[in-house]
Amino acid sequence: MRIVLAEDLFLLREGLVRLLTAHGFEIAAAVDNGPELLDALVEHRPDVALVDVRLPPTFTDEGLRAAIEARRRIPGLPVLVLSQYVEQLYARELLADGTGGVGYLLKDRVFDSGRFVDAVRRVTAGGSAMDPEVVAKLLRGNARDEPLTRLTPREYEVLGLVAEGRSNAAIAGRLGVSEKVVTKHTSSVFTKLGLAPSDDDNRRVLAVLAYLNS
Repeated sequence: MRIVLAEDLFLLREGLVRLLTAHGFEIAAAVDNGPELLDALVEHRPDVALVDVRLPPTFTDEGLRAAIEARRRIPGLPVLVLSQYVEQLYARELLADGTGGVGYLLKDRVFDSGRFVDAVRRVTAGGSAMDPEVVAKLLRGNARDEPLTRLTPREYEVLGLVAEGRSNAAIAGRLGVSEKVVTKHTSSVFTKLGLAPSDDDNRRVLAVLAYLNS
């Protein structure tokens, strides 16, 4: 699997290159700024893009904007954001795209190389990898949206776990209930939000976040 990596800090960038290479990934390009990221993504068309949010020249949202533009040019390009920050506006736009794998992890909450590599592989395969803290911030940012107020506390909790990319079985294990109960809750959530339920985990996450972006 080929990766284009964008990280402005030299040591972290080189560390990621070594870690990913050790796990069998090919690094097509490793860049340190937004313009070079976009150029590299369009040129190499990698299996997945691993990007930071804040890159030179302005250190605001160059990484996310480059990733979004790349997905416009390369529909379905898998993108995994690895950042210290949750940039809500562009994060929702990226996650609501509806095509290709997508993920958003926080650097200071990645504690295990195996899980990190698994997240990269999952996004590359078209799935999702969402840090719970990212999901929580996106949900809180839209807490006043009227349809969300229709959810029960348990449905709201299930929605958060769905948005993390968890399957019904995983949610059941997390909440200590049966999978049948979770299926009932998820069906109710999607009905109240006006969204058709789906067994495709990635589509479920994208549908939820696309709604939150409206």
